[in-house]
Amino acid sequence: MDQRSGLILASASPRRRDLLRQLGFAFEVRPTDVEEVLPQGLPNGQAALYLAVLKASAATAELLPGQVLLAADTTVLLGDALINKPIDAPEAERMLLELCGHTHRVITGVCIVVAELDGTMPQLSFQVETSVTLLPASKTEIAEYVCLQRPLDKAGAYGIQDWLGWAKCSGIVGSYSNVMGLPTAEVFAALRDTGLPYGI
Repeated sequence: MDQRSGLILASASPRRRDLLRQLGFAFEVRPTDVEEVLPQGLPNGQAALYLAVLKASAATAELLPGQVLLAADTTVLLGDALINKPIDAPEAERMLLELCGHTHRVITGVCIVVAELDGTMPQLSFQVETSVTLLPASKTEIAEYVCLQRPLDKAGAYGIQDWLGWAKCSGIVGSYSNVMGLPTAEVFAALRDTGLPYGI
């Protein structure tokens, strides 16, 4: 396979940047600006994959031959209910009161587009699901967490890698990095198969 000339990360997430960097890939950050509206009738469990493909589609026009594009989206589901990013601190507190004391699902959709030298753009898309159980938390604990961490850019209003995750997570079934926003084992295997160079 021809040597790839570069990896494009279509995401502004600092967690995804850190995880991708730890995998050893050099990349350029090129966030996409898409309206994250789900089509009517789409099951909530497929929302992350739909949005990842949508983000990738918005960025493919700027790909050069030999480049590889990576787009991702992460959603949180409590039962069948989709828990989005909070719009403000009170909403973040309400979300966490619902999540704490229960098990929820974190789903990350991933879409990888390869710009081949012949002009074709084959695409690989998949999603990875992780179950997370959080212990009950008091209103005071949650309010202090939201005030200090300001988790308004995170689906479900928390980061598994910060205080709430360390203090209240009693169990994870599946990929830990997936809860952070990128399932590293699956992404590494997929990017390696494209021929992208990586360093250890």
